[in-house]
Formats: sequence, C-alpha cells, structure tokens
Amino acid sequence: MNAHIFPRLEIPETLAAGPGPGNTDPRVLAAFASAGVADHMQGDVLRGMVESKLMLRSIWGTQNTYTFGVAGTGWSALDSMFSAVMPGDKVVAFSNGTFSGIDALTLRIKASTREELAADSLNPQAASVTVIEVPHGSSVTAEIVEAALSEHKPKWAFMAHWETGSGRINDLRGFSDACERHDVMGLIDAVSSLGVEDFSIDDFPGVAGWASCPQKGICCLPLTYAPISLTDRYIETLRANGAYTYVHNPIFEARHWGIVDGQDVEKGGYHRTHSGYAVAAFHESLRLTLEEGLSQRAASYTKHEKALREAVIAMGCNVTSNMTSLVVFNLPEAFAGREMELVQACRAEGFGIWPTLSAPVQVRIGILNQLTPVAITEIVNRFADALRRMGANVDQSEIDTLLKGHYAQVQAA
Repeated sequence: MNAHIFPRLEIPETLAAGPGPGNTDPRVLAAFASAGVADHMQGDVLRGMVESKLMLRSIWGTQNTYTFGVAGTGWSALDSMFSAVMPGDKVVAFSNGTFSGIDALTLRIKASTREELAADSLNPQAASVTVIEVPHGSSVTAEIVEAALSEHKPKWAFMAHWETGSGRINDLRGFSDACERHDVMGLIDAVSSLGVEDFSIDDFPGVAGWASCPQKGICCLPLTYAPISLTDRYIETLRANGAYTYVHNPIFEARHWGIVDGQDVEKGGYHRTHSGYAVAAFHESLRLTLEEGLSQRAASYTKHEKALREAVIAMGCNVTSNMTSLVVFNLPEAFAGREMELVQACRAEGFGIWPTLSAPVQVRIGILNQLTPVAITEIVNRFADALRRMGANVDQSEIDTLLKGHYAQVQAA
C-alpha cells in the first residue's frame, strides 16, 4: 500500500484573543524547547516536580498537602476532582453557561446508577443530582446557593468560579459559606480564575476540591499540568469510598508528586510516564506567576479589560460579562444575528476571537497574557476593522482618544 505523504504542517502565528488557551509566555516556550532529553525519573525532573508542587501551594494560597498537577488540560483536573463522586451520591450543581453545564453532565454521569446509565449512557438523568439552571448572562448568587442547599441537603455541591461560556463571575464567598452552613463538600471549577484573580483558597473552607488548567491564567501550553488542590476531608472521603478510576484517582496521582498518606516524601511512588519538557515549562510558568505576584497580575487584568470593555461599548456593543480576562457582548442592534459571520471572518484573518458555544450567540474577546496597551490597542483596532467590513460606522478617532485617555489616566494614578 502506498501511503500518501501530506505536506509539512505549518501553523501560522495568530492573535489568540479568545477565552483560552492564552498566549504562552516566551520564557515558558523556551523552557519547554530547551529542556534536555531526560526520562521521568531523572534528578532534575524530580526536583522540578517538587518545586512546582510547592509553588502551586503558594499560588493557590493553601496549606493543602494534596496540591499538585494532573497531566493534561483543565478537563483532566476536573475529572480527577469529580472522581470522589460515586453512584447515588446526592449532588447539587449550578449551571450558568456552557462549561458549568458540561461539568454538571460529568457529575450526572459520575453519580448515576447502572440502571440510569443503561437508560441513557451519554446523558443520564441521575435522580440523586439536582442541576440548578441559572440564565445565561447571570451569575450564581449566594441566595441561589443557599436556597438550593437548604432544600436538597446534598453531600456535594458544585459551581464554576468563572463561567467562561457567558463571561460571568459566580459568588465564591456565598457558595463556600452555604456549604459550611449545610455541611456540604463544595467542588469548584477554577479553570478560568486561577492566575487571573487574586484569591486564596484557604479563605473558603466550605470548598473541599479545586480544579484548574494550565492554558489560561497560568499560560503554560494546553498540555502540561492542570492544577488541583484537595482538602484532607475530601481525601478521607475518597479513601473511604473509592473511585472508579485508576489514572485520575487523586490519591494515586498525588503519589506521582511525592505526596503519600498526607505527607510530602522524597520521591513519587506511582508510575506515570510524563515529559521533562512539560515539567520544565510548568515550572517556569509558576515562577513567572510568583515573580509578577497575583495581586499585580489581577490589577493588570482589571485595567486592560476595562479599556477593551469601554472600546467595544463605544462601538455600539452591549457587554454582558463581568470577568476581567474576557469580554462577552452583543453586536450593535443593526448587526444582530451576524455574530458567527463576524467571528469566522476575524478568524480567517488570524484574529482568534470566539462566539459563545450555547444560545444566545454572542461574541467573546479575551486578553489572556495580552496585558499591554499595545496588545489591547491591536485587539481593539482589529475588531473595529471587522465591524467596518460588515458595514458599521466606527469612528477611529473616538476609539483612539478613548484608549489614549484610559491609559493616560491609569498611568497618572
């Protein structure tokens, strides 16, 4: 058989201005590319893992020993965190967008009985799981959480901290407090907030499990290590009840990072073949995060998101999000219904913005690792050009004046 040899794949440089993955810092790329060929038991690789584990605890703001990275994307960390949920467990999950909706589906799968899976294995209706649907464009509030936990009295509760599908920040304090009041173990999807917002997870004792990703706030390629942090109570529950997974069982995964029986040990005791390249990149991304400082980085996101928000509003768009790494909005009324057309045209030009992935269709523009006036100005100008090509009347001088005034005011402050 004569196999067809395809041309060499060349992926061009684009402006990644969506909800994620974000642009990886050149220092992280250099660490990845310059790492020597080394197996997963080489001394420097092991040292890198130990140091990464300790840096992660600082970034999460926690004393949780069970803090480490799960190989893969944020979905890998979420799957590991959800592994403690067993068939028949009573769960309340809050959904206010695409990704919290997928998380809720995962929980329905985890908590389903064999009979419920047999009835519909891909979309099981687990009787023990209650999904509280919050309208797209709205946040999960403390009142919503309190009412649901008071009524249903679950073992587990779940919420996304930042819901990227709709660009909404949900009430983490209200969620944690309600979990404490009702003796519920909270689980949080922090995929979009870690490394962007300045928070310490030990300030939220109602939350037993946290899962994030490498490709957003940490800006470390999509396939390195997804941060996870679990309390002792979570681990005790997992140990008592088990999990239907080997690869993503958090207790086994922790052994890979030298965490055994709640203690740091000299080296890992769970075999997971992994990449020295990934360890080097992950280590450097964590160093960058700590060098900059979470408070400084969070302030930078707030400053630049405000500039982008003001600019798209000046172009006639209606912003409905409140995240600081992402702006979600409706196009001007005259162009309503043409969101996909605009997004596809931008992406064809190497300008990587995104639509929402569930109704209503909106436009999403992100600024992950684009935290300079030059970068924001390019994003704004390219979006303005795209609107003009659709027939919009966008006053460039107004946009220029707005951005110049915003950054002059910030600099003066």
